[in-house]
Amino acid sequence: MPIYEYNCHNCKRKVSIFMRISQFDPNPGCPICGKSGLVRVFSSFAVHKSLSTIYEESGEPGLSQSNEYYKDPRNIGRHLEKKFKDMNIEMPSEIQQSITAAREGDLPDSLKDLNNASSDSAYH
Repeated sequence: MPIYEYNCHNCKRKVSIFMRISQFDPNPGCPICGKSGLVRVFSSFAVHKSLSTIYEESGEPGLSQSNEYYKDPRNIGRHLEKKFKDMNIEMPSEIQQSITAAREGDLPDSLKDLNNASSDSAYH
């Protein structure tokens, strides 16, 4: 179902209306105030980048990367993947599975406790 967005001149709100194409109403009423006279606006949209573009913009993995580099979950494990590739060694499937799981948010048990730790907790 397409989402159509409108500005309501009466209540001054931007509203989204879900309609089937077969049920399209060119003059819908405002779902908030009930008045007619909505003006259709262009909806915002997302542009997704390819993984190679993201990697290119992030730079090469390495020890000198800032903390911002590793805040993007797609960069998790890139350094290790690069090292295996540089040595012409195939990465063991268990390691690749762990990296893929971490990128999807499933951290290994040994790292789950670090999510709630402060950056200086090792010094206390």
